[in-house]
Amino acid sequence: MVQVRSVASVELPGAELKALRRLLDQAFQGRFTDDDWHHTVGGLHVLALEEHEVVAHAAVVGRTLRTQGRPLQTGYVEGVATRGDRRRQGHATLVMGEADRLIRQRYQLGALSDGTAIPGFYERLGWERWQGPTFVAAPHGQLRTAGDDDSVMVLRTPATGDLDLAASLTCDWRPGDVW
Repeated sequence: MVQVRSVASVELPGAELKALRRLLDQAFQGRFTDDDWHHTVGGLHVLALEEHEVVAHAAVVGRTLRTQGRPLQTGYVEGVATRGDRRRQGHATLVMGEADRLIRQRYQLGALSDGTAIPGFYERLGWERWQGPTFVAAPHGQLRTAGDDDSVMVLRTPATGDLDLAASLTCDWRPGDVW
């Protein structure tokens, strides 16, 4: 039986954080960097557990995205992963369902950068692909992030309001991959 649990990073014991890092390192096959890890901690973790062992994970961290001249408090999804021997069994759908619920309750918008190898995964969960140009509010001014166009996805919440998916979208600065 699979249990889904949400927990803040600060409430996770060190051993559990290390186990999460191992899961992400394995799932991303060596492409999960220290910056990626730092982007993943600091918010809420949604865990799918089998017999108290994490088999899938998604994190929701707070960020500010800007579009059409307004800032949107955003629940940004990071570190979506399923243990290799548990893939294609609905675990990622479970953790994303809970992440979506948390985002809709606490934020104006949900967002993520789609690096999934499963085409259409987020779309079938109600996420929409951003169609406009993307930027980052870098320390020395706004920079275009054309390489991230077509990979950013958003989830509307009851607090989103009008949203033009063809407008420009700017994320806040952070080290590593900004999106």
